[in-house]
Amino acid sequence: MSESGENVREIRINPIVPTESVLVATARGMRPKNAEERVERDTRAVVETCPFCRGNEERTPPQIKSYPDGDAWEIRIVPNLYPVLGDDRTQSNIAFGLQQVIDGYGRHEVVIDNASHGIALHEMTQQHLADLFSVYQQRMAELYASDRRLKYVLVFKNFGAAAGASIAHTHSQIIATPVVPENVQNEVQHSREYHKKLSHCVFCSLIDEALTYEATIYDRNSGQIRRKINVGQYVIERGQRFVAIKPFASRFEWEIHILPLQHEADFLKADRDDLDDFARVLRRTMARLDKVVGGVQYNFFLHSVPHGGEYDDCQESYHWHLEICPRTSIPTGFELGSGLFVSTVSPEAAAEALRNADIGDA
Repeated sequence: MSESGENVREIRINPIVPTESVLVATARGMRPKNAEERVERDTRAVVETCPFCRGNEERTPPQIKSYPDGDAWEIRIVPNLYPVLGDDRTQSNIAFGLQQVIDGYGRHEVVIDNASHGIALHEMTQQHLADLFSVYQQRMAELYASDRRLKYVLVFKNFGAAAGASIAHTHSQIIATPVVPENVQNEVQHSREYHKKLSHCVFCSLIDEALTYEATIYDRNSGQIRRKINVGQYVIERGQRFVAIKPFASRFEWEIHILPLQHEADFLKADRDDLDDFARVLRRTMARLDKVVGGVQYNFFLHSVPHGGEYDDCQESYHWHLEICPRTSIPTGFELGSGLFVSTVSPEAAAEALRNADIGDA
């Protein structure tokens, strides 16, 4: 809602990727619509038939690694049984006319996040979450070093069928690809252009605005307040080294990004103190989401600067971050056809609800 109490209806431009925009239309939230169903989470610690539960290791492909090693593992990495990319066969890149084919070479791995079948992210300990992201780091570094053809390693998590999860046991995935994904490439390119113009990281600028900026915009004719931005209005959670922010142009109604407060392009350079603080901010952020929209299906994905000589000049312009995207509505034909995301909850209202959620000492 605006300061005058009217419904919001405006197109917001993503400052990171200006070619991407979001239509905030809060009045649309009043219409009858289909929403993604909330997931009734299976909270059991062990499920006998689950291939990811401890004791059922023979039901997965041979493991790549486990942490700690042995039967009492807490985190385990295995090859994906149905990989989208693989190294089982290779072929030369080909082109015919305008059609171009790049070999679908790569790696697709499953990270079993926790030995407990139904545990949620916000229920895991801070130390375990820090260990989990340390495992991501180690595996990403190993994959980058394993083959020069691999241009990008993406870590992501799907929770709920609408988000792409096919197994209830908490898990995430790692995919190494011979191309840089379009979403990451767009961020890299636009942040590079911003830095060339202003000699500053656009992500750092957004963090600075979220923590220090306030403004009031008045209607020139009536004198009424059109928009008021308060310091911290978009901040969901803040630690010593990381901050969770609600994007001004949120593609998803409850979308949140977690970024390091100090500039860093490469997730692989985060040290243990960084990961400990990151884990605390992530845990509390997920607790807030659970409190406000419990049972929501979601994806998260980790964006870090791509490796390779062509990205050496991005160390000062790019900023690694985690994007958390809850799925609370089904995309419409307008969204799919136009590429314009539609949000029926204003980012300001969502941020306030999440910030005010009572999560105690989570």
